[in-house]
Amino acid sequence: MRDMLRRWAVDTSQVKDKSAWTVPAKKKEEGLMRKQSFLMAGLLVLSSMAATQVARAQESMVVDIPFAFVAGNATLPAGEYRVQKLDGNSAVLLIHCWDANASALVITNAAQAKELQTESKLVFNRYGNRYFLSQVWAAGSIRGRQLPISPREKEMPQLARNETKGEVTLVARLFTVRP
Repeated sequence: MRDMLRRWAVDTSQVKDKSAWTVPAKKKEEGLMRKQSFLMAGLLVLSSMAATQVARAQESMVVDIPFAFVAGNATLPAGEYRVQKLDGNSAVLLIHCWDANASALVITNAAQAKELQTESKLVFNRYGNRYFLSQVWAAGSIRGRQLPISPREKEMPQLARNETKGEVTLVARLFTVRP
């Protein structure tokens, strides 16, 4: 039996064309290059996504608010406001009015819409002639920010029983902050 196996066994050192017995170096190189290409493409996609997030973090909204309103614990006068996240992933919004030099920092919660927002906007809850900032949405996103109901807003339904409650939406324009 051993003699039969020896007859059929091939000594690879005597074979001139070893490509039949080993994976050609060219195929190994192609596989390695293919893996590197996929890795580079993946890194390119990830870096472009990160760059988009950084650019979005730099964007703020500018909106003309024609009435005084409450944001968090601050009452702010009517005027043109810039609204932006404190930093890229922050839950804190900075709301600043250039005209009256008034500003507020408010802690927000994440909110999600069912559809992409077509416009950047601020949503206010209205009780009679009192307005409370409720939500902030950016165009092109399904994610927004929801402000918690402040203690003053919780008191409003009891105080304004005879007054109508409503919602007011103001459209904002995007403003890119340049470092």
